[in-house]
Amino acid sequence: MELTISQGTMGVRNPVTKAHPDFLKKLGEEGMRKLVSDHYDLLVKSEINYLFPTSGEDLINAKKHAADFMIQINGGPKYFNESRGAPQMVGRHNPFRITMEARTVWLDLYRTLLADLKGADGQPIDEELVLGWWNYLDVFSQWMVNTPSS
Repeated sequence: MELTISQGTMGVRNPVTKAHPDFLKKLGEEGMRKLVSDHYDLLVKSEINYLFPTSGEDLINAKKHAADFMIQINGGPKYFNESRGAPQMVGRHNPFRITMEARTVWLDLYRTLLADLKGADGQPIDEELVLGWWNYLDVFSQWMVNTPSS
């Protein structure tokens, strides 16, 4: 399966297509929480770790909030809205200097995890569902870029 990182242009917000809700159904809420947690574990060891909490309660909370958002955006319960309010992700990410290069690292770490992703039943998730989620992440991540490359 080829998970391509598209070229983006800072400030251009292409339409986002949400992943098919079957992605979350197949993965399960706990599977989504594990995927997000594993992603953060890779992020804190990466060259963009300065953008994320790296330990303690802050890291635990960041994982929870990110998983709540991913569950909600994939058609699950509105955990994020209940705990944090409306997502407004561009505004929430505005304080952080996110470049296209940081976006690429963030996506590449997800790509690593998606290569062997299994559903709640232990079976591989259909490639079409993984690609749908990847395509969402690819466009969503473009929206977060707010700092020109150096």
